[in-house]
Amino acid sequence: MKRREFITLLCGAAAWPLAARAQQPAKLPTIGFMGGETPSGGAQLLAAFVARLRELGWADRRTVVLEVRWAEGRNEPLAEFAAEFVRRKVDVIVAGATPPTIAAKQATSIIPIVFAAAGDPIGTGLVASLARPGGNITGLSLQQSDIAGKRLELLHEIVPGLRRLAIMANSNNAAAVSDMRDAQAAARTIGLEIVTAEIRRPEDIALAFDMLKGNAEAIYVCNDPLVATNRVRLSTLAASLHLPTMYGARNHVEVGGLMSYGANYSDLFRRAGNYVDKILRGAKPADLVGRHL
Repeated sequence: MKRREFITLLCGAAAWPLAARAQQPAKLPTIGFMGGETPSGGAQLLAAFVARLRELGWADRRTVVLEVRWAEGRNEPLAEFAAEFVRRKVDVIVAGATPPTIAAKQATSIIPIVFAAAGDPIGTGLVASLARPGGNITGLSLQQSDIAGKRLELLHEIVPGLRRLAIMANSNNAAAVSDMRDAQAAARTIGLEIVTAEIRRPEDIALAFDMLKGNAEAIYVCNDPLVATNRVRLSTLAASLHLPTMYGARNHVEVGGLMSYGANYSDLFRRAGNYVDKILRGAKPADLVGRHL
């Protein structure tokens, strides 16, 4: 074989793998989604988020990869989920509530994080302010200083002679604790006696209602993934004790709860898709202004 022919053949062989690699499809951006509820309980929220992404041109497995993890009302798996997403170097983490957002923040200061519905992002230290979130986190806040008062006003209309109010909250959720403090302050301004029922696990719910027998005339339940996951049990126990109950989300009413007053959660998750779209197209979370509802 002539020297020139040999060199041509050798160069062609070297270039062949490079050409093959060039034809490989580009790696799709990946979204890590951390939901606080069960897959069935959070399905409507996830569907709203996915639908908005699709409208913006992001179709799962075609233009983006969506990895979903559900904590089922428990905080314990959240750190593991966040660590997994960091190892996999996802492009953005979406957190459905305050506990998943805290877990994500503790796991990374680099990967962008979007919270779809954080209870008190400033008070819990997630962001410095909504106007200037800073760092790698942005999203939508549920916190409003007067919302607890509005809920109690509505509850008082249903129970005109209300004197003793029970406030139930997951004490492992900083946002729920903040809501409990707001409810306590609002209750005191209208002269109500307050009984607190703190829960941390599903097993605590029945015990809390046993404690409330004869000690309360109505219940204010602070919204949280734990109570959302166990909403059927909550509404059943409240009905068994004939206790009018105020919730923070409509899905409690859909399973038999008396009343709720709060944000449209499906709309929140839909709007979170807007933040994710901007980040996937190059925007930085620090430049995306967070929103109060």
